[in-house]
Amino acid sequence: MENLFSSIVIAVLILWILSASIKIIPEYERAVLFRLGRLVGYRGPGLIFIIPIIDRIVRISLRTVVIDVPPQEVITRDNVTCKINAVLYYRVVEPDKAVVNVENYHEATNQLAQTTMRSVAGTAELDEILSEREKLNQTIQRIVDETTDHWGIKVSAVEIKDVVLPTEMTRAIARQAEAERVRRAAIIQAEGERQAAEQLAQASEILTSTKGGLTLRVLRALQEVSGAPSNTILFPLPMELRKILPGDE
Repeated sequence: MENLFSSIVIAVLILWILSASIKIIPEYERAVLFRLGRLVGYRGPGLIFIIPIIDRIVRISLRTVVIDVPPQEVITRDNVTCKINAVLYYRVVEPDKAVVNVENYHEATNQLAQTTMRSVAGTAELDEILSEREKLNQTIQRIVDETTDHWGIKVSAVEIKDVVLPTEMTRAIARQAEAERVRRAAIIQAEGERQAAEQLAQASEILTSTKGGLTLRVLRALQEVSGAPSNTILFPLPMELRKILPGDE
């Protein structure tokens, strides 16, 4: 009976040791291994063996993580208050650094992105934030990526999603856009009148320089008038009659 009990205890102990020693690491994870508190490196993917009690592992995901940076209130260089939110994409490329060099790499990256976005937007004018987002995105990404490089993190992209303006500023921009459209309409109308005047001047030169040109134009005008209902009667006279009219030299 005692031998049976001892066998059961030994079997349970062996099963516990095996379960504690064998770890399966998925393809998208790495296991950072500490032995007696000292960093050994990282293991995986696949089947790994550790020493129970002596070894400890920290699982780190290598998949791309998306951070929705909350709206940040920013005062631009031209003293306009607005709120900006963005999205940041990053992934861990060196799991050992992500565990050893920073306490919580996800929260640290999030806070760094918020601070950097406020700083970069504060050095730009409102027109740059609205029209040159790609430039600001690249600047924020470069600053955050350089800082998180020591944490074993690679920032792949930063995209500003939305810029929320005060109501008064939105109305001012709408009035500015309306004034710009009115200005363009006036310029287009003036340009059309200039081109029409140039064409009329050229047509006048052609008609006056060509013999009988004015007569043909008058006859064309009479044809257009006669096609419409009217009580006016026009009698065209040959231009040669000017020579025999009194007072005409």
